[in-house]
Amino acid sequence: MAEPTRTLIPLENVESAMIEQVLDRAFGPDRHGRTAYKIREGTDWLPALSFAALDEDQMLAATIQAWPVALTDPAGRAHPMIMVGPIAVLPENQDQGYGRALIAALTAGLEPQAPLPQVLIGDTAYYERFGFTNAYTGGWRCPGPWDPARLMVRCANPAVLPREGMLGPWRP
Repeated sequence: MAEPTRTLIPLENVESAMIEQVLDRAFGPDRHGRTAYKIREGTDWLPALSFAALDEDQMLAATIQAWPVALTDPAGRAHPMIMVGPIAVLPENQDQGYGRALIAALTAGLEPQAPLPQVLIGDTAYYERFGFTNAYTGGWRCPGPWDPARLMVRCANPAVLPREGMLGPWRP
């Protein structure tokens, strides 16, 4: 089956109420209590790396957001990162390539010479295909409950990542 025709647009071109409706339908209205929300608390999503996907009828089908976060190592040094997500696809549009298209758009927008590490909490089997791994996050902590196997990072040079630290909002 061919993937549907989709159009990607900057998320900042979508009304915030519509974004919230997609997020509620994809993750439920209790989503604000999740650990990922605590990690990026008080920050604004990054417009250059956040997108919406419209279906063939030009209706909002999915969104992706990216956030400035940091991993603070035991010495108190903050290592900036980009938190990917939520990646929200309406239930009726799942398994149609919207998530793949949104991740491709986000990664294409990263600085090619020195991309910041990207971190997310998600399904390992799904995100490994995009280069995310939990091999380097075993010593990382999050502000709230999380499954360590679902905390993943994507980085050009994993040797630069701290082995231990606490994830939280990035405030330069």
